[in-house]
Amino acid sequence: MVYNFFFGNKQVQATPQNQPIPGRKSEMIQGKSGGYMFEAGIWRTLRRCLLIGTGNGSYYATKWELTNDFVDVLEKAIAADPDRVAQEIVYAADGRSINNSAPIWALVLLSMGASPAAKKAFQSIFPQVVRTASHFYEWMSYTKSVRGFGKIVREAGKNWLSQGDTKALAYQLLKYQQRHGFSNRDALRLFHAKPPTADRDLLFKWVTNGWDKLPPKPPTDALNQIWWYEWLKRNPEHTQTAISKGRLTHEMAAPVGKMDVGAWQLLFEDMPIGALLRNLGSLTEIGVLAYAKKSNKNLNRVASILNSKEHLRKGRIHPIDVLKALKTYQSGGKLGKSSKTWTPVPRIVDILETALEMSFDAIEPTGKVFMHAVDISGSMSYYSVSSINLTCCEIATTMALVSAKAEKNYAIRGFSTDFIDLQINRTDSFSSAIKKASDLNFGGTDASSAFRWMIKNNFYADVICLWTDCESWAGGQHPTQALAEYRQKVNPDAKAIYISLVPNNISLVDPQDPHSWDIAGFDPSTPRLIQSIASGEL
Repeated sequence: MVYNFFFGNKQVQATPQNQPIPGRKSEMIQGKSGGYMFEAGIWRTLRRCLLIGTGNGSYYATKWELTNDFVDVLEKAIAADPDRVAQEIVYAADGRSINNSAPIWALVLLSMGASPAAKKAFQSIFPQVVRTASHFYEWMSYTKSVRGFGKIVREAGKNWLSQGDTKALAYQLLKYQQRHGFSNRDALRLFHAKPPTADRDLLFKWVTNGWDKLPPKPPTDALNQIWWYEWLKRNPEHTQTAISKGRLTHEMAAPVGKMDVGAWQLLFEDMPIGALLRNLGSLTEIGVLAYAKKSNKNLNRVASILNSKEHLRKGRIHPIDVLKALKTYQSGGKLGKSSKTWTPVPRIVDILETALEMSFDAIEPTGKVFMHAVDISGSMSYYSVSSINLTCCEIATTMALVSAKAEKNYAIRGFSTDFIDLQINRTDSFSSAIKKASDLNFGGTDASSAFRWMIKNNFYADVICLWTDCESWAGGQHPTQALAEYRQKVNPDAKAIYISLVPNNISLVDPQDPHSWDIAGFDPSTPRLIQSIASGEL
């Protein structure tokens, strides 16, 4: 069925979203929802997959389908331009992906590229992507599952174990002694790394054989933490001494020591930002962060770390990590796999709210009028990007609010088959905004409903941001046509930005429209990119 609409004196046809726009069939593809969209292209799809990952299925596709699509896109991209693929992997791995799994997976596929350029690109970016021993074991696991340990892989593994500072490597091999089905001993035996120094030789001997007898003192400064770890294994009742003198992390001390509140207090005083985010609940439960005689100093330290842009950036803390920590902490232990429970400290909730806003790239107000249209359809509440059911709708609401907080002229509404007021404004906390949007998840997806409402109400917007999975299929008008009608009737210069929140290969942006953009929604720089588009910088 085709519907007639009038643009001034010109009659045009509007097509239901389950049919391609007449005359545009060759440029449109059918999404998994049945609606017709435009093809995103390999590079746009690649970035989405790298930033979002495919470990969880979406409403319309299983994780296996998404992963197979990711592999297909990667293989095409590697064949076309392996150096560009390498750049995209590094971009995602530098704290922009919600975790490092997708970049590591892509790194493995890059090593399988047929051209010498692909092999060279793999070798050149390996240390930028595989930064920790946990990354290293994950890379080994993926490599084993899809390609095996050939020459180029063995060379990369050997170099990772042989180069760099011995003290830093000792820290990694002690902190992460095993992950993903591999241990540090497995790595040494597989890659036959030769120790370049006496320090490295002693480290490798500890990895392969351990210490049956504890040396009277650390053999070298590089092995100081290992000596105190071994000492703690033999003296678990002196956990606080080992933590203090050996500067042990909780991953090192907890498995072998006796962890009382004093031990956790010492760990807290030197805890890096990532570990602090993950352990806020545990630290509250045992009393380190609860309101008590000495807790104010501790709470001040939490604020000084989590509310520091420098710490957030150096720790490669993704906004989703902070959002996940906020949701977990507020639950008091009801979310996640931990059996621990705690009473949330209000100040820590406030600190996390501030940290969440600060974790995005800094943005400057543009003075433009924004309409933020958040997809609140059922599919957006189904897709989870973390183990605690953090949905696309929650993430979309968070990112829309970050952008809105920088501006004075804006509206935030939600679309499914209707376009409704979410009652969200820039004074909302992220927690309250998420609750307002999540309580209204319903119905099918019709992105054109946002434009129709704006036309009906003569809402003048310079920039229209649609936060969506792009699977628009309901309604009798395609979003592209509704946008054209809005420009004809309300604002001919309106810019449309579709922020995609699922790693698929579809887009609602007409490639022939120079005033519409499609960007990946999980990038911490997304709000800044939106402001740049709005101000005409991009």
